[in-house]
Amino acid sequence: MSSPQIIGSAEVQAAIARLAAAIAARHPDPRGLLLLGIANGGIELARRLGKRLRLTAGMVDIAFHRDDFSSHPIPKETTSSRIPGEVQGATVILVDDVLFTGRTVKAALNEIFDHGRPEAVELAVLVDRGCRRLPFAADHLGLRLPAAESQRISVRLDAADPRRDEIRIAPSKR
Repeated sequence: MSSPQIIGSAEVQAAIARLAAAIAARHPDPRGLLLLGIANGGIELARRLGKRLRLTAGMVDIAFHRDDFSSHPIPKETTSSRIPGEVQGATVILVDDVLFTGRTVKAALNEIFDHGRPEAVELAVLVDRGCRRLPFAADHLGLRLPAAESQRISVRLDAADPRRDEIRIAPSKR
């Protein structure tokens, strides 16, 4: 088994800065924007982007919209989505740590549309690893790290100490 490839904190911080800059460039006036992290991987990233963009970050819980209940049953205690404004007519920036097959994005869109009809939805991801199964692409991207389906990409964004942030690419545990 090969050892994992590790991307350290400095590169993770640079990717987050690129994401924030790309969003700010497209939306110089943040009024009407909703920044929503997908639970669980996108919450800390959305919080950090919100801090840089001076926006309150919310979150969407996709537990009831997943299409893989057999391998990810709905937890007994779920967190309800926290949306810091009206979805209706807003531009939603949907935030996640890794874009893989696209199924998580689809579930998040279903949850967002349960709350209203946004003017537009944009996708901001820290890592695009490829291997899409649904036709989604990131509007705002931190890093492109092509990985085989047999590999796992895990992102750690440490809320207490960003110096411990890292991205690992390793063989899947399946």
